[in-house]
Amino acid sequence: MKKFLIIALIFCIGGFVYAQQGQVGNPDPERLGIESAQQLIREISVDKFEHDGFWRSHMSSDDGYTTSRLFSGAPAGKQPIPEEEGMEIPDLYSLGTRVDFLRRGYSSFTIFPARPIPIEGITKTISMWVAGRNFNHELYVLIQDFYGRNYEFFMGRLNFMGWQRLTATIPPQPADGLSGVAQRSYHYQGNFGIKIMGFRIDCDPMEARGSYYIYFDGLTAHTDLFSEHHRDPDDMVDGW
Repeated sequence: MKKFLIIALIFCIGGFVYAQQGQVGNPDPERLGIESAQQLIREISVDKFEHDGFWRSHMSSDDGYTTSRLFSGAPAGKQPIPEEEGMEIPDLYSLGTRVDFLRRGYSSFTIFPARPIPIEGITKTISMWVAGRNFNHELYVLIQDFYGRNYEFFMGRLNFMGWQRLTATIPPQPADGLSGVAQRSYHYQGNFGIKIMGFRIDCDPMEARGSYYIYFDGLTAHTDLFSEHHRDPDDMVDGW
């Protein structure tokens, strides 16, 4: 009886450790959402931060002010997306934002594009290279779903030195097709996906002082392109 209890306890502990390990590290886009053969998961480039003036920053004038511009340079660990190899797409710059705090306290600032950036397909994860300068500030990605509803997802704390790739997981669409983050309507085969509205950095009040610098590069997404590649070419186009 004692041997049986010991063996059962070992299996329970092993299963718990395995379950915990499955939640640590970068999520596997292939296993997010409904697992079926009808998936075509690809990593795509959303923005390379190459266009001066496209990204802007904002902070409440009571808390401080921000400045954003492009800089030459990129993370040493960034690898080209396999589908883009040999295409010679320019990738020379990174986006830098400087924040000058006027007072210490709870504050935040946003980085946003000149217009929302749509992501083709059904997005599983959103990733970006960030140099956070080892502050306890937190980074969130701001998105808008198929029905125009806004959501935010935690990407990570910026308490590290140098460049690091941060990732946010987009939860799968609920079965009712309406609640949660909706990326498509089951009535139509086109016009689906989410849009990136920008990023928000929530500042640690103990470190919201002086000047703060942060840099961004290589905004990508893992997305399911199955529906994009299997559209009915004879279907009618709505929106007239």
